[in-house]
Amino acid sequence: MTTRRRLDPDERRRLLLDAGARLFAERTYDEVLMEDVAAAAGVSRALLYRHFATKRDLFAGVYQLAADRLLVATELDPDSPLPDQLAAGLDAHFDYFEANANTVVTANRVLAADPTVQAIITGELGELRNRLLDAMGVEGATRETTATVLMSWLTFVRVLTIDWLENHTLTRTEMREVSVGALLGALAPILGDATAAQGD
Repeated sequence: MTTRRRLDPDERRRLLLDAGARLFAERTYDEVLMEDVAAAAGVSRALLYRHFATKRDLFAGVYQLAADRLLVATELDPDSPLPDQLAAGLDAHFDYFEANANTVVTANRVLAADPTVQAIITGELGELRNRLLDAMGVEGATRETTATVLMSWLTFVRVLTIDWLENHTLTRTEMREVSVGALLGALAPILGDATAAQGD
């Protein structure tokens, strides 16, 4: 008879998060039931609630894990021109958002006022902004001004992407070109020739 290996708490938590991630990606937030997550993970509801007291807690854990993975997938290549780096990063984001549309819409619509979920989004945007600043090599007062523009642009891209998921008004190519063009245009008054040179 085969005995099941006892998982340590971190492994068990990851198992529950993976099960939750699958269900949140497949269904709307309201359609995901905690008992279904427990069944998908092969555990009792009591064990699930021991790790996550509420469905919001579980979703926040799922979204944090997704944000961490997405940041790994969107590492920038400093040897590439800025437009190419932007395009590659945007494609990685669009891939994730499209594959996990229900999860993304939940975080940005259903739980838009949840402070934990919004803190995850803010942290992700902040990390992306810092990566772009480092890739662009801007310093001092110019870095501060550029940081403000980048955060506004990242928010713009997020709003545009949510609309795309819900309405499909633009194609992916149009989404990418609009997003890259918006940032390069916004940075031109600040960085001038430096921005143009990045596109050579």
